[in-house]
Amino acid sequence: MDGGVRAGGSERPAEGRTPPRTPTPAQTPATPRTPYAEPLRDAVRAEWTKLWTLPGTWPLLGALVVLTVALGAGAAASVSYHPGTDAAKVCLTGVQLGQIVAAVLGGAVIAGEHATGMVRCTFAAMPRRGTVLAAKAVVLTAAVLPAAAVAVGGGLLSGRLLLPAAARPALSPTDGSVLRAAAGSVLYLVLIALLALGTAAVVRDAGAATGTVLALLFLFPITSALVDNPHWQRHLQQLGPATAGLAVQTTAPMALRTQPIGPWAGLGVLACWAGAALLGAVAVLRARDV
Repeated sequence: MDGGVRAGGSERPAEGRTPPRTPTPAQTPATPRTPYAEPLRDAVRAEWTKLWTLPGTWPLLGALVVLTVALGAGAAASVSYHPGTDAAKVCLTGVQLGQIVAAVLGGAVIAGEHATGMVRCTFAAMPRRGTVLAAKAVVLTAAVLPAAAVAVGGGLLSGRLLLPAAARPALSPTDGSVLRAAAGSVLYLVLIALLALGTAAVVRDAGAATGTVLALLFLFPITSALVDNPHWQRHLQQLGPATAGLAVQTTAPMALRTQPIGPWAGLGVLACWAGAALLGAVAVLRARDV
């Protein structure tokens, strides 16, 4: 009998030869997973659901749109227009009222959970507190951004209808300065909401958070008006979140040359305020129990 065949009829490899191996399908390398991507995605889903179950979300977003458009329309209807009037800024006057609503909504996103004690359940389900706050910031931005866009667009549209015909070229939607004022006003309202979110995470009370944010918004303009020194007036206007942030609405060439801070630089100051509030909130949340 051949030495390469066993008694049972099965083949065996000849001496000195390597037995053939069964081919295996090529294995595709596993896709690397970002350690924070999935927890953040899950937290955003949860926070999105919680945001729309809050009883005040829809009324506050509606109030943001209505009040912003109404005040802008009132300003456009009552202004005495002349060639030097900043028509876009007049139509966007309502943003100064809409920012109060944005601050209330931003504070309610997290302060309501502290009031009911639900924040303990939130942190038990998602121990990474920075991830929770980031998810709240994402859903708050997603909610405020379209409402702010509708409010700003409504304010500019009402201005085109109510201002004299001579002012309409200054409100052209193809004008770069008008587009900048509109986009900047939308971002301004979003940043105010984020500033209130970070403040509420620190103070754990919606009323206290709203009061703190409003104090920041109005304290700098009041203080700068009371200061006699022009140098300090300019610095206070450059540092204030509202006075600096609203500089993005300026479109008149003369006003752009004389205002204390540039449009995007002023919005950057407000972004720094909001970022500092959120970073401070992360530090505080990690340092205490709830």
